[in-house]
Amino acid sequence: MFRHLSFIVKSGLRNRRRSLLTILSIAVSLCLLGVLMAMYRALFLSDEPSPAQALRLIVHHKVSLTVPLITAFEPRIRQMPGVRAVSAYQWFGGTYKDPKNFFARLAVDPEQFFQLKPELEMPDDQKQAFLHLRTGAIAGVTLAKKYDWKVGDRITIVGDIFPFNAELTLVGIYNDPEDTDTLYFNNEYIRQSMHSTDREDQIGAFWVQADTAADVPRVSKEIDDEFANSPYPTKSESEKAFALSFISFLGNLKLFLAAICGAVTFTILLVSANTISMSVRERVREVGILKTLGFTTGNILSIIVGEAVFIAGAGGVLGALFAAFLCDSVRRFPLTAAFFHDLTFSLGVAAAALGVALFIGLVSSLVPAWGAAKTSILDSLRYTG
Repeated sequence: MFRHLSFIVKSGLRNRRRSLLTILSIAVSLCLLGVLMAMYRALFLSDEPSPAQALRLIVHHKVSLTVPLITAFEPRIRQMPGVRAVSAYQWFGGTYKDPKNFFARLAVDPEQFFQLKPELEMPDDQKQAFLHLRTGAIAGVTLAKKYDWKVGDRITIVGDIFPFNAELTLVGIYNDPEDTDTLYFNNEYIRQSMHSTDREDQIGAFWVQADTAADVPRVSKEIDDEFANSPYPTKSESEKAFALSFISFLGNLKLFLAAICGAVTFTILLVSANTISMSVRERVREVGILKTLGFTTGNILSIIVGEAVFIAGAGGVLGALFAAFLCDSVRRFPLTAAFFHDLTFSLGVAAAALGVALFIGLVSSLVPAWGAAKTSILDSLRYTG
């Protein structure tokens, strides 16, 4: 095959319009397949959590994330053996200037927050300001850069879940290997703003840190057992499981991704097979001429298969580049960053996508290539279809 590489490339591109359309169709399909494979890997096959993440749990209502717990649970959780820190974990919601400006706005207990997030990097003076200023807020470096925030800026979040507007002062900008797109502020600000209402003593969830990774399963079970018979039963889960619980609203995502990947692969196979069949039918007489010139059946078979693999490979490379760009965009997009911060088009995913492209090129061309290669010289030259 490699002896005839130049001939294979020129022959594969003889009908440039059809070849280009075939390459683009394969590229689009492989792009979709690559993104889906990368999503599957990020959601279900991603690396082990960092040492800090392995210690953290999210405790929320067993029925639904929308059903609140009560703040009275916090001291009871804090007293349990193996618990190092507990913080409020309250989604504020609201709108910043425009409904399109979506990012996570979470109320926490500042002192406990810094214990829970030891990997967070931030100047000490900014940490102290967050600890002592009730209306203080800190933002991730990516979020601050996006909205051109500077320390000292006033940030107003118009309330929707809560019936008041959060008037915050940015006192710090943090860097976190896992999350730089979140705005944190003091949960006490919410409690005082909701003073003398029923919701004053409600909380969306608790952020819990265990002493060691070995304590996490036991702490999780003890928390859920402690409140199992209360009006507010809990469900304790890891940060990754908590993030996946949002995606589970879509249904069996594993099955969906697998089904779509199968459908995409089958579609690419049909496109490639149809193109190769058309190309072979147009060149039956050419096969007879090649045989007359001394090309063997094996030579012709390798040339036709090589053309299909070349076209499929070109589409695969182009699709992989598109997929890498889309994965990077999805990972950076505020609406999806929380769920897909691990989404990367890794070398493994790229190799798998290209492998699928080359395999499809090979499989789709074998039958028509074998039929053409076995045609006799006389039948080839007589062919008029």
